[in-house]
Amino acid sequence: MKQFLVIVLAGLMLSAYTAHAQQFDAAFGVGTLTAPSASEASDGHLPQTLGGGTYLNFSGDFLFWKQFGVSGEATWRASQNVYGGFQPYRPILYDFNAIYAPQSHRVGAELMAGIGAESLRFYQPYYNCSFTGCTNYTSSNHFMGHFGAAVRLYAIGNFFIRPEAHLYLINNNFEFSSGRATRFGVSIGYSFKPGF
Repeated sequence: MKQFLVIVLAGLMLSAYTAHAQQFDAAFGVGTLTAPSASEASDGHLPQTLGGGTYLNFSGDFLFWKQFGVSGEATWRASQNVYGGFQPYRPILYDFNAIYAPQSHRVGAELMAGIGAESLRFYQPYYNCSFTGCTNYTSSNHFMGHFGAAVRLYAIGNFFIRPEAHLYLINNNFEFSSGRATRFGVSIGYSFKPGF
């Protein structure tokens, strides 16, 4: 379902771009996630931190009216982590946002806010099969709010480097010490826009 939504969003962005686009951007990045430590667990939360490790992400945005538009991104931990000392898991975060992206000739900014979900995949040593296929994990999904900010530095032509920060407010994230996480990273991307 998540992959279908990402494909649909990408298709809508690309078709809108070819029709009347002002700007479409795509980027790939790397960063890390920070969250309260296990010792800071609040009421109703287990003493396990969501933070740490290397996170990869794909993102795209479509600016359809001046500097305003929509964006989406998917972020996942590059390697599995260990939950509770024995259970391999991997968090995946994805979100859809409204974006404001003002820019001058070679420098731009991004401010975004939206909604999404956290999908926690807990891996097992065996596969579960159903009519949709076989997997070796079970998922725990949580609704979340997302806020982000970034600076675009156009290095060569339409290629940009983007230092960025993201705040995730995860609803009912009881598996971890808090419902709050922050991602810091840098992305490399390309702007498809006329007259640049």
